[in-house]
Amino acid sequence: MNIDKLIRGNKSFRKEYVAGARDFLERLASQGQSPGALFIGCSDSRVVPELLTSSSPGELFVVRNVANIVPPADEVRSLGDDSVGAAIEYALGVLNVEHIVVCGHYGCGGVRALVEAHVPADCPNLSEWLMHAAPATVRAGRLGLTGGEAVDRAVEENVEEQMANLATYPSVHDRLERGVLQLHGWVYDLRAGYLSIWDPHTETFRHMDEIREPGVPSS
Repeated sequence: MNIDKLIRGNKSFRKEYVAGARDFLERLASQGQSPGALFIGCSDSRVVPELLTSSSPGELFVVRNVANIVPPADEVRSLGDDSVGAAIEYALGVLNVEHIVVCGHYGCGGVRALVEAHVPADCPNLSEWLMHAAPATVRAGRLGLTGGEAVDRAVEENVEEQMANLATYPSVHDRLERGVLQLHGWVYDLRAGYLSIWDPHTETFRHMDEIREPGVPSS
């Protein structure tokens, strides 16, 4: 990629979007942000939170990292990287979001590297980071799946793992106990664009079309 493409892209953005949304952007700039959800997703360039949820600027507070990982609260300082913890605290303590979404995606490269035991030797930081997804790949491995099915099941297990890790943060645990915060687990399908959504009642991931939205009568 030529970096000039990105610069030209900004010019197109200002011409095609900013020009027609100037009042909206002025309000965002002057009034500050008030997103409704913290979205924790993968850094994968194909997984764009605002795009896949049709969200406008200001609606999502986004954290992205390799394999959508949330290190347990008691481990972030030993890692020397508490950026995820800082984002959680800011989203809850300052922005007062009411929802946290952990969104993985089928075919995730980070999860695949763990499943196939093929993390590059010259990536020690990546190897250490991915250890937070290792319990999920171990659980998935017990099912005897192979190939893409093994990776995709590990992706789902990893979303569950990171949701559990979220609950180790006092600010998250407290709000869950008071019923003012909801956690959501999603897995995005790159090919079809749909979401599989964690259903706590069945303890499985279900296609989004199988889950009735609140307030929408079933057909």
